[in-house]
Amino acid sequence: MRVFCEGVELSNAVMTVIKATSSKTTNPILEGIKLVAEDEWLTLSATDGELAIEKKIPADVKLSGEIVVPGKLFSEFVKKLSSEQIQLILDEKNQLKIKYTDSELFIQCQSASEFPSIKQIENAQFFTMKQTELKDVIDRTIFSVATDDTRPVLKGCLFEQDKNILTSVALDGFRLAIAKKRIKECSAESSIIVPARSLSEISKLLVDGEQDIRVLIERNYMMVIVDGTKIVTRCLGTKDDFINYKQIIPSSFASTVTISKSQLLSTLERASILSHVGGDNSVKFEIEGNIMKVTAKSEAGTVTENITISLVGEDLSIAFNISFFMDCLRNIQSDYVMLKFNGQVNPCFILPNDEGDEYVFLVSPIRQVY
Repeated sequence: MRVFCEGVELSNAVMTVIKATSSKTTNPILEGIKLVAEDEWLTLSATDGELAIEKKIPADVKLSGEIVVPGKLFSEFVKKLSSEQIQLILDEKNQLKIKYTDSELFIQCQSASEFPSIKQIENAQFFTMKQTELKDVIDRTIFSVATDDTRPVLKGCLFEQDKNILTSVALDGFRLAIAKKRIKECSAESSIIVPARSLSEISKLLVDGEQDIRVLIERNYMMVIVDGTKIVTRCLGTKDDFINYKQIIPSSFASTVTISKSQLLSTLERASILSHVGGDNSVKFEIEGNIMKVTAKSEAGTVTENITISLVGEDLSIAFNISFFMDCLRNIQSDYVMLKFNGQVNPCFILPNDEGDEYVFLVSPIRQVY
């Protein structure tokens, strides 16, 4: 293999694909980046067995070939050469020479024959929507996925395509987030649970604007291609494996509070400073008439603030994990939110006041200790 390429393009491609390498593996090949020089392209790819990322960059290929370079070493070195033209030369001993200006580096590599093949998805089910709207449903729900392995299916977002609507759902036993956006085109109704890590990488590639993206789904795999970058992920199941989240949402509520989102969030941010210092990270809401009293206590002291609200229904005293509540508020763009309650032992539903039913958030209460 002998190939010339621009350092900036190579560095950007390496920084993109290295996110799919595995740092905790007994198989060293999964720590590497595969390079394939062919025709007028240099293709870089990496996978950890669940997530695969592939990126093509233009190159002057003098001699085609392929090899697997050690990912961390290669990325650390290449990103320091972003302004240089780089020449990659592979010898018969699987040693890659990186030439730049009047200098060179030799890296011992692994045979590409040992690298796992990346799933190719063709003739699959698909849906098409605006990139910015796919990014929105990912970003507004991914924060609620589970982070432990107790129920692996909860470590991803459920994607449901139904009647030209994409619904993304995430829950971890304490929080629930639902976001909906319209699909432009859909080949068939389907559902799939996409790992949060994969969605995070997809979201980083998506751009604002009117550009569309096509998402391909084949059995237990999903693929997207964005600006020359292909992401393929193995998924965690379908809606049959997920919790029936629709059963969690009641048809009526005993108390509904309408409140300024920015005022509530600012109050909670101040309260969290104290709650985190030797406290249990809790906050108590005492709702009576047109006032909601917000209280946080810890060994460092007590903070109390009153917020003017609009209340329909019963007075209430209820406590929450302050971080979980703030996470939900930060994913709402409306000026006002509605907090819906059914007593002090049932979850609070948080809805934007002017975004219809596109977004629903839930936070479970905790035991009141003060």
